[in-house]
Amino acid sequence: MRYIFISLILLCSVQESGAQKLPKNKTILASLRVTNQYFMNKWPDAGKPIFTNIQRPSNIWTRSVYYEGLMELYRQDPQQAYLDYMLQWGEKHQWGLRGGTFTRNADNQCCGQIYLDLYELDGRMQAVRATAIRASIDSMMRTPKIDDWNWIDALQMAMPVFVKLGNIYQDPAYHQRMYEMYAFTKNRHGGKGLYNAAEGLWWRDKDFVPPYREPNGEDCYWSRGNGWVVAALVRTLSELPQNDPHRAEYLQDFKEMCNAVLKVQRPDGFWNVSLHDPNHFGGKELSGTALFTYGFAWGIRNGHLDAQTYLTAIRKAWNAMQQDCIHPNGKLGFVQGTGKEPKDGQPVNFDSTPDFEDYGLGCFLLAGTEIMKLKRR
Repeated sequence: MRYIFISLILLCSVQESGAQKLPKNKTILASLRVTNQYFMNKWPDAGKPIFTNIQRPSNIWTRSVYYEGLMELYRQDPQQAYLDYMLQWGEKHQWGLRGGTFTRNADNQCCGQIYLDLYELDGRMQAVRATAIRASIDSMMRTPKIDDWNWIDALQMAMPVFVKLGNIYQDPAYHQRMYEMYAFTKNRHGGKGLYNAAEGLWWRDKDFVPPYREPNGEDCYWSRGNGWVVAALVRTLSELPQNDPHRAEYLQDFKEMCNAVLKVQRPDGFWNVSLHDPNHFGGKELSGTALFTYGFAWGIRNGHLDAQTYLTAIRKAWNAMQQDCIHPNGKLGFVQGTGKEPKDGQPVNFDSTPDFEDYGLGCFLLAGTEIMKLKRR
């Protein structure tokens, strides 16, 4: 009954006026296909190393986030080419992790999300796909150390790995250790924790905990960093068992964040890179915008966010990204490059190319596919 009620609200909301409507799913899918094809054409060899200032293997976090999005696109648009591209990526890296099997770094473990998804897709017939990522997490769990996630991006990179392992191997110890690490990041890193419950937002790491301030005197809440936490909570809650003892806390944090983020959306639908200082490198930015859109759409679809409140924000954000960010060849503009704060990866505009093009696309694919699922609901 709850979902029927939500569906009726959505139907009424999107029919209010032409300006309120989201595009049809076939139009959203066309945008996802063209942007993804641009990337696959540019990187036909999924195992090719990435060279920016140095050479890196292509199973780093930036590429892994792209494959998170591609996996969701494949689930909505099951083209064999997408599956083949994901399998090629894993096979060329022999299902291994940057930094070796026993790395504790969340960025290095992010690829494990896709390895485990592909393990599940194959009916668990290819154990090699899960071997290295499980060994990496198991090696962490054999120690009492829980302070590894000292930057908030790490939550998105690693939390879903713990959830998936706990589900696959029916071992809630993975879920419990995930919570212990999450709670340390939330409540203890940086002296008082990286989550400001009073604001509903996260400082990126200890360097931004007050007394650090933005030029306008406000706390520094980086858009994409908070977007990573929203995505982490979505991807965790999507698979976490309903009876997990910490589920309610994750959900409460998710709702508080969405409420805080909603208040600072720009009139044009985007979010600034600095959520509380619009004049500090203010302007359109896709990656944070896409992650917040992803979270809002998931929240409505699962009955956790009010549809009337958040649907307008989704419509504004998606239409802005679709209309303002996509080049004719599928390249995405307005993507901030890698970094940790508003000044990094600048300038950000339609024609700029970030140092890595993959994660912005991954965020865009996550947002678009979640909206498609919401509309079907």
